[in-house]
Amino acid sequence: MSERSTVVTDEHFRYVAAHTTPEGEFLKALKRAAEAAGIPPIWIAPEQGAFMQVLLRLCQAREVVEIGTLAGCSAIVMARALPPGGHVRTIEIDERHADFAKAWAAKSDVADRVVVYHGAGKDVLPGIAANSADAAFLDADKASYPLYLRECLRIVRRGGLIMVDNAFAFGQLFDEQPTDREASAVRAFNEHIANVPGLQSVIVPLGDGLWVSVKA
Repeated sequence: MSERSTVVTDEHFRYVAAHTTPEGEFLKALKRAAEAAGIPPIWIAPEQGAFMQVLLRLCQAREVVEIGTLAGCSAIVMARALPPGGHVRTIEIDERHADFAKAWAAKSDVADRVVVYHGAGKDVLPGIAANSADAAFLDADKASYPLYLRECLRIVRRGGLIMVDNAFAFGQLFDEQPTDREASAVRAFNEHIANVPGLQSVIVPLGDGLWVSVKA
């Protein structure tokens, strides 16, 4: 045991990735098709996806809400951690991305567990019933994270899980002059979520940094 966490290096992360359950050929094909279609390759890392699956299974999640579908990779990954009858309700503002995700989800082994909504998170989330989800995953526009979190605190049951991507601001969290326009929004959100009453939260250094919170 150690009072302080071990400082990890690129070598550690390569080791973690090499010792993580592989994501499989279907998701690799999905990513290739998405890139060919001009969809930005900004999906979650396989080791992050495996960790999220472990968390969802531990909290026995059946219903998950996702804000930010993109190509559907993370929705399929999460749906694979759910029991029969479970659902990932995923929201995507871009119609072309939503259509792509629907098509690939329909071809997946969890076709009956992924529901894609086309629309803005701020418009779709208020229509989802309170306490109707066991977990939520935020991975959309960073400036709207506080709004999405507020809605998810209403939607996710007590004891449920809230995960938020890109806590490391696309690798630019500590840059004095970040080139990514959303870096400042990530920094502000990090300070916000760390002080939200009723949440126990920690940043897990996988992918681009993953907030993991439990609703008290």
